[in-house]
Amino acid sequence: MTQALRPTTAGSLFASDGKPHPLQDTLTVVTLVLGVLAFVTCFIDGLHLVASWAGLVGMITGAYGQWISITTRERFGLVVGLGASGVGFLIGMANGGLFGGLIGS
Repeated sequence: MTQALRPTTAGSLFASDGKPHPLQDTLTVVTLVLGVLAFVTCFIDGLHLVASWAGLVGMITGAYGQWISITTRERFGLVVGLGASGVGFLIGMANGGLFGGLIGS
């Protein structure tokens, strides 16, 4: 009689292979946090600097995280964070940009 195999996920919250991936997990969490920050602040008047910078850094960390990600769970979190970062970045850029009024006239 064969026994059904169940995958163990004890190594990491985002790793489905049971092995720890501390760098990938950190990049996933950072991308999600920056994405939420960029998305929320892009709709608040006067916070376009925060939105655009958080979105830009979130897109960079998310892109690097996608490049080195190993499991589907990590990629899912990275894609959600990248989407939120992208929306926050673009709306922040439309409302004043990265330096909006600080440099130039």
